[in-house]
Amino acid sequence: MKYKTLGNTGLFVSELCLGTMTFGGQGVWANMGNVQQDDAQALIARALDQGINFIDTADIYSNGASEQIVGQSLKNLGVRREDVVIATKVCGPVGTGPNDQGNSRGHILDSVKASLKRLQIDHIDLYQLHNIDTVTPIEESLAALDTLVRQGLVRYTGVSNWSAWQVARALGHSERLNLAKIVTTQSYYTLAGRDLEREIVPLITAEKLGLLVWSPLAGGLLSGKFGRDKQPEEGSRRTTFDFPPVSRDRAYDVIDAMETVATDKGVSVAQIALAWLLHQPHVTSVIVGAKRIAQLDDNVGATEVQLSAGEIARLNEVSEITKEYPAWMQRVREVAPKPALSVVPATPA
Repeated sequence: MKYKTLGNTGLFVSELCLGTMTFGGQGVWANMGNVQQDDAQALIARALDQGINFIDTADIYSNGASEQIVGQSLKNLGVRREDVVIATKVCGPVGTGPNDQGNSRGHILDSVKASLKRLQIDHIDLYQLHNIDTVTPIEESLAALDTLVRQGLVRYTGVSNWSAWQVARALGHSERLNLAKIVTTQSYYTLAGRDLEREIVPLITAEKLGLLVWSPLAGGLLSGKFGRDKQPEEGSRRTTFDFPPVSRDRAYDVIDAMETVATDKGVSVAQIALAWLLHQPHVTSVIVGAKRIAQLDDNVGATEVQLSAGEIARLNEVSEITKEYPAWMQRVREVAPKPALSVVPATPA
């Protein structure tokens, strides 16, 4: 297991992060999984044994049950607080009231206390705004996060599912107002969906933000169970909850290429999907969700898969996204021959 800094910070996190959306099985989250306390605790123990020191959850996962299970598991296992990096999120609805959602100062300050209680900890390592809030001024949200950092309740802050311009705007406000800066963005990124390479990847590279990848197997589509002539049995993740949206024809072309590489290397298709992400220099950590120990072990095995330059090129070619304006025009500028410059000596005074 390799470790990388969490964005432009000195905190090290494992290249794989254990996602806990599968914990709890309540409401719509039952479509992701129904892992209860004992099995979840076993998964967490296995992840820690494998070198994973990073766990990601959210207050809305199974209506708070995911956070509760994570907190109780770490307590039962006797894990030192310093040995695990805990990330959670705020924004989604946690009640029926008008102020039970969003990125307002009120909701953020209320929600962090509830998350700390469920997790049974005194601070959150990474607190993330789970989505955008079109009502709350961004300065209000950033000031609330800064308050939590100054109080010691939160160590670092991040966002999830934001556009590049929204992240850039937040960074500008933070610098102008001398507030704690966002250090990570958590985004969807797979071989079947490379959209964030258009704007978000250039931004995080320029600003030295950490990229945390969610749904690296495209909701199970890249697990090896799917293909152009292969569909899983009824009840699997994609058959009950077809998310995130993916162009199937394009994805099947990607899967065909992945299967060839996987066969050549004697590994699983899922490991190829994860390994490709782990080979991307702009990726900090890949969030893997598991329902079984064997599934987690297979995911961890991806950290040992070395892809050759040729294999990466093959996967890149079949999954390449169409350039959008102004990217294609900027590319013209990059490849255009540079005119020779003639320097005219200054005339002596």
